[in-house]
Amino acid sequence: MFSTGQLVFAILFFVAFVIVIVLSYQKDKKLHQRNYKGSSKWILISFISFIIILFLIKHFLKN
Repeated sequence: MFSTGQLVFAILFFVAFVIVIVLSYQKDKKLHQRNYKGSSKWILISFISFIIILFLIKHFLKN
């Protein structure tokens, strides 16, 4: 389906992308801890609420 060159490019691109993301996160880690203290709890609550709402919508639309 894909040529060898395309697969090599995709793998190298993915590895480089992950490295850049990790380095950027490490660079901004102290800044995020200072500015967004306590926000991870609200993000987790929001995510779980969103999943529950999706299941409720699915359940009510199924009947």
